[in-house]
Amino acid sequence: QVQLVESGGGLAQPGGSLRLSCAASGHIDAIKTVGWYRQSSGRERDLVAQISTYGSTQYGDFVKGRFTVSSDNGLKTVNLQMNNLTPEDTAVYYCRALTFATNEYWGQGTQVTVSS
Repeated sequence: QVQLVESGGGLAQPGGSLRLSCAASGHIDAIKTVGWYRQSSGRERDLVAQISTYGSTQYGDFVKGRFTVSSDNGLKTVNLQMNNLTPEDTAVYYCRALTFATNEYWGQGTQVTVSS
């Protein structure tokens, strides 16, 4: 079992920045990738960014160099630095862990609102 807790959401102005963190506990060594996903009202949940235990990263096309995913202490903490935010980035952001055994775990989500 893996438990995930997100933090760092909130309100930002257009052009501003936020930093999200995902803290993992439990069978951390079983985790292959940790990803950030987002979902806004009426839309599907989309991949924002993910990082693997090998350090490789992947980003959604809409990120366009504005966001950076990083990890501390392996995949125990995965951060998402979001810069140059726009109102279109408003969504609930979820952390997802995928294990080597292809089990997936989700956090409870954190709200990000970009508005002036």
